[in-house]
Amino acid sequence: MLETKWLEQLIETWYTNNRINLFLLEKIGEEGLDLSISKRGGGTPAKQLAHIHNMRCDKLNKWHPALAEGLRKLSMSDRLGKALLTDCLTVSGEHIAEFIGRCAHGDIEYRGFKKGLVTSISYLIAHESHHRGNLLLNLKLCGFELDKAAQYAIWNWDNM
Repeated sequence: MLETKWLEQLIETWYTNNRINLFLLEKIGEEGLDLSISKRGGGTPAKQLAHIHNMRCDKLNKWHPALAEGLRKLSMSDRLGKALLTDCLTVSGEHIAEFIGRCAHGDIEYRGFKKGLVTSISYLIAHESHHRGNLLLNLKLCGFELDKAAQYAIWNWDNM
């Protein structure tokens, strides 16, 4: 089991990662959600964020199916608006935090990467960071850049 201080730090790290996703969603707003350089319409910020949520659902379903109950996976053909994405990312973020806490306390059997809970959560954070990078590059190539303050804010984890 993780010591309490390390567990609190891991959960706070997860929440910081999720706040960055929600911060970007807020800064992009409805007008930026459907921008894409793809001629097929793929890779929009909305679809990147929906994919992040869906990956959380998939991992929870694999790692502890009871914690995936009540989570709705998003279809890429859904109207992926700001309100829906905010709600989904908030709720799935809470479910992942619950998974971390319950695993660390031994309340549920850990089923994730063989290297352990910290590796599993690090994987999710790396995956989501990758998609945030894709999202930001896509927006930039479409001529929609976040203001400098927002661009720097996502790297200031102490204040996020």
